Amino acid sequence: MALDQYQEEEEGMSFLDHLEALRFHILRSVAAILIFTVIAFLAKDIVFGMIILGPSKVDFLTYRVLCDIGNYFGISALCIDELPFTIQSRQMTGQFTMHMTSSVVVGFVVAFPYVFWEIWRFVSPGLYDKEKNAARGAVFFVSFLFLSGAAFGYFVLSPLSINFLANYQLDPSILNEFDITSYVTTLTMLVMASAIMFQLPVVVYFLSMSGLVTSRMLKEYRRHSIVIILIVSAIITPPDVISQLLIAMPILVLYEVGIMIAKRLEKKRAIKAAKEEEERRSQTND
Repeated sequence: MALDQYQEEEEGMSFLDHLEALRFHILRSVAAILIFTVIAFLAKDIVFGMIILGPSKVDFLTYRVLCDIGNYFGISALCIDELPFTIQSRQMTGQFTMHMTSSVVVGFVVAFPYVFWEIWRFVSPGLYDKEKNAARGAVFFVSFLFLSGAAFGYFVLSPLSINFLANYQLDPSILNEFDITSYVTTLTMLVMASAIMFQLPVVVYFLSMSGLVTSRMLKEYRRHSIVIILIVSAIITPPDVISQLLIAMPILVLYEVGIMIAKRLEKKRAIKAAKEEEERRSQTND
């Protein structure tokens, strides 16, 4: 079916037809998540043994990279030789429940680009041509930022947070024995929070396109934004300064990127407005 024919059919659809179309988009999205969830569930040794439990082992990639950096600069403290904690399951259904939960999370993360593409397919026919041109590449950039945030949360934030919590002791007589539910929940929260917060440039882009924010406004409220980002970072990370700064720093960089995006959009609008004004004047003179 040609694109223009598809758009014409979309424009002639009733409210119930749109609900029907939305239903199929949702069903396909859920089906994609379920497919990857089943694959993740069956690949238990890889998904759970290597991915989920990866940051709890001293041979994890992040720990090895840190040790290499420490050896290069002569900082032995960066080498993590031991993670003094054990993971237990204190509930009869604990391991099975966490197996299901981790499989769903992995399925959602892997299927996210397709899920967002389905959402975009439903939304885009209702946009004007100007809005479609402005949002060109939205699926790629949203998916890229989401996966980048998830990777940052998994490879950077999670292992450092786990290392801090594993080595934190009130007294040597108190052993760190974490429940599997607590471990998986903490890991999931860190990864998903990072993935969501990495969408900041996209949010700024669309707010700037709609005229709700400007680069000047973002600059004026930069200090307020820094405080808010630090507060949010403190909430979603363990109570150590390093983890808070690790999540806050890339968000602050993305905030500055958002300012640059807003500036660029304003410059384009100014150039377009100048051209339209020039054309209007030339037509008036004629």
